[in-house]
Amino acid sequence: FIAVNCGAIPRELIGSELFGYAEGAFTGARRGGSPGKFELADGGTLFLDEIGDMPIEQQVTLLRVLQEKQVCRLGDSKTIPVDVRIICATNHNLYQEVQKGTFRQDLFYRLNVISLLVPPLRERPEDIDLLLKHFLIQQDSKWLENMRIDPDARYLLHNYKWPGNVRELQNFAERIQYTARDYTVRSSDLPREIFESSGQRPE
Repeated sequence: FIAVNCGAIPRELIGSELFGYAEGAFTGARRGGSPGKFELADGGTLFLDEIGDMPIEQQVTLLRVLQEKQVCRLGDSKTIPVDVRIICATNHNLYQEVQKGTFRQDLFYRLNVISLLVPPLRERPEDIDLLLKHFLIQQDSKWLENMRIDPDARYLLHNYKWPGNVRELQNFAERIQYTARDYTVRSSDLPREIFESSGQRPE
């Protein structure tokens, strides 16, 4: 399983990151070249996170790999077969991006085999307790058996809009590690913005 954040790779390095490069392909290239993420994921899964942020001029190279199931390293003429399962994620509406011309239509339909829409956290408050517990357990396994959430705190957490979505909840869980007592989440542990969104004042 190989994960790539397409929005974090510099535009000029996307080709070499995904497809690798041959020795001498550019100044500073590693001796012997280097495999790309597709080669590294051969026989497994390549997760392309933030696929909607990939520059449109690079999308055509991705389309070619998906169709031909082979890659060619930058600066090389030899093709390398790859057998890779592709999973993509994005916070963009790719169909709308296609209409605007910022995402290739042929790539969209190539990727859109099985589509899963994950609603934002504000639309599924019933998941908040479970996700919060998951993040807390990652830091301290004792939360598994001892976690409690006071009713007032639960009400505030469930009615907050979570503009930062799940990442904001994850950051909140990290904060709770240092502020909560006896593995109990109290309203006094909540950050100011959660109180302000409900019209209340922090205790």
